[in-house]
Amino acid sequence: MNVLTRMWKREWPLHMMLLPGLILVLIFCYYPMAGIMMAFQKYIPNKGLLGSPFIGMKNFQLLIDYPDIGRVFLNTIYIAVMKIIAGLIVPITIAILLNELRKEWVKRTFQTLVYLPHFLSWVLLSGILVDILSPSAGILNQFLSIFGIKPIFFLGDNAWFPYVMVISDVWKEFGFGTIVYLAALTGINPSLYEAAEIDGAGRFKQILNVTLPGMMPIIILMLTLNIGNVLNAGFEQIFNLYSPPVYESADIIDTFVYRMGVQQAQFGFATAVGLLKSIVSFIFISVSYVLAYRIANYRIF
Repeated sequence: MNVLTRMWKREWPLHMMLLPGLILVLIFCYYPMAGIMMAFQKYIPNKGLLGSPFIGMKNFQLLIDYPDIGRVFLNTIYIAVMKIIAGLIVPITIAILLNELRKEWVKRTFQTLVYLPHFLSWVLLSGILVDILSPSAGILNQFLSIFGIKPIFFLGDNAWFPYVMVISDVWKEFGFGTIVYLAALTGINPSLYEAAEIDGAGRFKQILNVTLPGMMPIIILMLTLNIGNVLNAGFEQIFNLYSPPVYESADIIDTFVYRMGVQQAQFGFATAVGLLKSIVSFIFISVSYVLAYRIANYRIF
């Protein structure tokens, strides 16, 4: 009996334990991919995938000719890039400030409070934001009125809407990012701070010359991994907060696919848009993975 046979006899129960999970992945992740065929069909629901007529690349040609598609892609990239940048700067800043606190109970209390919104759904947070930002009775507009500023319709104004999306997303997620960067700070050798102090460096110079260089690998890693999300501007958030008056600045690829596919029943066209987004996202994710490996030595496989 060779080594492989003995190993198989010893480990086959462990492999069998993977089988239920593998079946679920095949059913819910790979089987639905057959729907990609709809991107090349004039899909008719009562005829199904096999009965609908094949139209080749016409859905993609329609996508290229669609008058608003350029604006939709620009909105997606604009909002997503701002979220990536703000989602990087704010947690790093808060993590460094928390690291400077000497009272542990203050640090832990603040960490808990900023981490809580991460667990709330966008449905709930959207209701809160609508109340806060209401032009008639919202707390923010009432505060601004003290300084003589006229009410602003933050969720109904194309100039304000993208920034509201970015700020509210940072508010929800920066607590999680802060914990990641605080974990990175614990890996910095304390003797480096002692050496910097002996050399006469104050707290600010220690942050510049010890803390930030020590955090740099995880910063680069998080940045490169986020490049893969440049076409994910946040469907749940925008879908719950946008309205027709702000489609010009708020309509992103995911909301566009939803409207075309679910509301207007253009299933083939919506699938073509979604397929194009998936291909571009796959390219971005591959590039970010290579960058993460080359720059931060991060590997999954």
